[in-house]
Formats: sequence, structure tokens, C-alpha cells
Amino acid sequence: MKNIVVGIDFSNSSLNALKHAVAISLKTQGKLHLVWVKTPSTTNKAAKEELKQITKKAQTALAELIADCKKEAPKSSINSIILEGKAPVELTKYAANLQDTIIVIGTHGMSGDDTFAGSNAMKTVGMSSVPILILRENVKINRDLVQILAPIDTSFETLQKMKYVVAIAKAFAAKVLVLGLNAPPIAEVKHTVKVQLKHAGKMCDEAIVRHAAATIDIKGNVAQAVIEFAKNQDVNLIAVMREEEDDFSNFWMGSATRQLVNNTPMPLLVLPNVTYFSISK
Repeated sequence: MKNIVVGIDFSNSSLNALKHAVAISLKTQGKLHLVWVKTPSTTNKAAKEELKQITKKAQTALAELIADCKKEAPKSSINSIILEGKAPVELTKYAANLQDTIIVIGTHGMSGDDTFAGSNAMKTVGMSSVPILILRENVKINRDLVQILAPIDTSFETLQKMKYVVAIAKAFAAKVLVLGLNAPPIAEVKHTVKVQLKHAGKMCDEAIVRHAAATIDIKGNVAQAVIEFAKNQDVNLIAVMREEEDDFSNFWMGSATRQLVNNTPMPLLVLPNVTYFSISK
């Protein structure tokens, strides 16, 4: 993770996300980019002179945040960027132009007035071509990652997350919990998941990363089952692949990813489908 892009709107949720971004920078020596987006709503409501003052205040506030970050991470490279447009579009576009990047944002879930709250957080996740770490405002979890949960299902792309999970685990000296999801719990699914778990474990072994495997039978809500398992195991990061929908008008409506973003009480890392993006481009 050479570049860590943090969505800043000066809300408590984004400041909490920044703290976690600093922790990642300390472990990976990644460069921090603090990004504030001047949105159309701000531009439309403000007169020209007033807009200059808003921008100036944002620049001052960003400078103060950088100074605070430097106290904890004096060796980290940190810069601030002010963009103009729709926050999800500008943030993901900026991140896509950097090498080996992760986006970090805070969110209220489906409530609140922050730039990255609710639907905007989902749009940011949906548009991103790079991994994105999402933290709900009430997440006050230990920033030093100890256990990372990687749910594994029967999908072709489910193992794509393991390369990134292993890299993070190695940086933090964390343990990876590989969780097989038998959904539904029928013989064919269980066999496929068992094979997938072996591959995931092998990737951990090759990287010399501590790991353990478990499986759960799921008859109901997949997202809730994953969250409950994570709570019981004191996990402080869940890593999942993003679900891709063909019908953009119903983008992620009711999907497991959306439920996880809105309900997970610990940080959630969502990784884009590499195959999907290569085909899309």
C-alpha cells in the first residue's frame, strides 16, 4: 500500500477513519493523501467570496490535520488535496491514478449528513477500482490489527481477496481467520468451499502468515452470520469481495455487501473484482 487516500469532510466519522489510515501508514510506510471534495451543494449555496472563505477554512483545517498526523507518524509522507465535484466520483478518480492504493472513508451507515454517509459511501465503494476500507463512526476498535476475517464462498473470485489480506496480515503481524460459508449447507457447496479453504490456507502458508480455518452453515442472512462470527472471534477487520450487479439501477440493493457496509461494527475492507474491472475496461 504505497498510497493511502482518505476521504475528509471533517466529521467525526472521517476523523476516525483518518486515525486508522495513519495506523496503516505506520505499518506500510504508505503516503497519506487527505482529500476534501468541494461538492456541488457547497458551490451552489455559497457566493463567490463566501466560497473562497470556505476553501480557505478547508485548507487551514487540512493543514492542522496534517500537523496532528505528523505527531504520530513523523516519518510518513502526508499531503492534502482539494477537489471539486461529486465526492464519490472525484475520490475514486484520484485514487485510480495512483499506484498500489487503498481508499479509507468513514460513514454513518444510512444516516447522517456527512459527505460519505449512507448512499455516498455505497457509491464510493461501487465506483472504486482499488480496495476501500470503510469505518462506521461508532467503530472505536483497536487500530493495531490482530485478527483479520476472510469469508470464503463458492464464487470464482472469492480467493482474489487473499493476496491483499495476506499483505495486510504480514504488515501488522496479524492472524488470518479463513471462514468457509456453506450457503446453502448442501453437499456440493460444502465440497467447493472445502477446496477453496485449502487454497486460501496455502496462500497464507506461502506468505508465512499465521492462519486458522473454520466453516459455518448458513440458512439465513449471510451478512449477519459473518458479523456474528466476527464478533465472537474478536475480529478487528473483515475483508470481502465486492458483489457486481449487471443492473446498475438496482446497484447493490439488498446485497450482502451493502448490509455489511451498513451494519458491520468493525472495519470492513471491500475489494473490487479484478476480473470484472479488466473486462469493463
